[in-house]
Amino acid sequence: MIADLKPYAEYKESGLPWLGRVPGHWEVRLARQVGRLVKGVGGTKEDAVADGVPCVRYGELYTTYRGFIRAAKTCVSPARSAAYTPIHYGDVLFAASGEKMEEIGKSAVNLMTVPAVCGGDVIVLRPSGVVHAPFLGYACDTHHAAHQKATMGRGTTIKHIYPDELRSLALPLPPPEEQAAIVRFLDWANGRLERAIRAKRKVIALLNEQKQAIIHRAVTRGLDPSVPLKPSGIPWLGDIPAHWEVRRAKQVCNAIVDCKNRTPEPVDGGGYVVVRTTNIRQGHFNPKGSYTTNRRNYEVWTQRGAPRFGDVFFTREAPVGEACLVPEHENLCMGQRMMYFRPDTAALDAEFLLHSIYGPVVRRYIEVEANGSTVGHLRLGQVSALPLLWCPIEEQKRIMAYVGRESGPLNHAISRLEREIDLLREYRTRLVADVVTGKLDVREAAARLPEEEALLDTPDTSDTDPDDDLAPDEEADA
Repeated sequence: MIADLKPYAEYKESGLPWLGRVPGHWEVRLARQVGRLVKGVGGTKEDAVADGVPCVRYGELYTTYRGFIRAAKTCVSPARSAAYTPIHYGDVLFAASGEKMEEIGKSAVNLMTVPAVCGGDVIVLRPSGVVHAPFLGYACDTHHAAHQKATMGRGTTIKHIYPDELRSLALPLPPPEEQAAIVRFLDWANGRLERAIRAKRKVIALLNEQKQAIIHRAVTRGLDPSVPLKPSGIPWLGDIPAHWEVRRAKQVCNAIVDCKNRTPEPVDGGGYVVVRTTNIRQGHFNPKGSYTTNRRNYEVWTQRGAPRFGDVFFTREAPVGEACLVPEHENLCMGQRMMYFRPDTAALDAEFLLHSIYGPVVRRYIEVEANGSTVGHLRLGQVSALPLLWCPIEEQKRIMAYVGRESGPLNHAISRLEREIDLLREYRTRLVADVVTGKLDVREAAARLPEEEALLDTPDTSDTDPDDDLAPDEEADA
């Protein structure tokens, strides 16, 4: 059905270079012609309660909602909600700040029918005419809209956008009944794409389980199944090879350093890369979400030491216990809640340390030591005392070579599936943009959709992506 889509029969010039032509019967309206824009006000994260008035915070527009808000992630008490800005069904919420221009004005439309509020640093567009609310969710979140919002941003450190700028946001608008048809089609198409992505994620999860089983066995029992065993002294672990020991991290590391970064100050083009907790997941480093700073900040934040290739990053919060090898880069420093280990290379292999951090001994230690903290947190002393199963360095290297051989085919399969997911996401982004800007006519296709199928395939776009973490500037307030 998607492959059969064709352009409209008649087009006209929009008058906007970045948009080009639009269908002849569509209009192009500025946000101020669609409704009224106001700046939201609100309290702090400390107002959050388990049950109360649904509340949307600006950071969640980056991390939780993908175009639509169907249910709130957080709530505030009815008494505290009076200090927040009320939001209605159909309101479009824009994040008013971010670290990068392309992040400015990230948006989602409120589809909750219950009374709700939003926090500060949010701009609310309240439509005053007849507009199909979900259509605005799609239209305000395309790359065409993002391009406009990026040109409206101001600031050198943290980027900001204001209602006055957003009033000039241009949106192509078909008639209301056509907006509904577009939403019907895109919900159906997104649902099918989302199911394909989730299926691939399940396969990735199974492959990761298989890989972790190989690693855990190797770093807790070694490679020789006939080696004599002895009690580990850890009741829930059982026996370990007789020549192995349990050592603390501080005994096998030359340095364990936490960050001195207290106030994130991103600087475009600074050249010094600040690594954040969001860059580290499941033993891997992803540069997306890092930011740059200047030499002055770099020198202050690395007074205790700068991470270098051969070290191991460790997150002590948000979330606690993620780790990865430090990538090859000359000018790295750390954001808040970050640490690094510098192994004594005569006693500890960096890869062995990394896999040990994800092994059962350290996982259980983190679970116990971080218990009682609502966000999960380890102090420097607790990290220095991480218990590690230790064997001679030569044996560590043999174990890592074995893990590399056995994990290679699994890693290849995982990488291929992750690439396929990226391609599906790119296709979805392009499809939404082409449809909501009138490059493709979906009216006939939407009319052919069975009612129950369109509803069944509607994706729950309020789900947090598993790769997501804290919003750029929210990390300092978490």
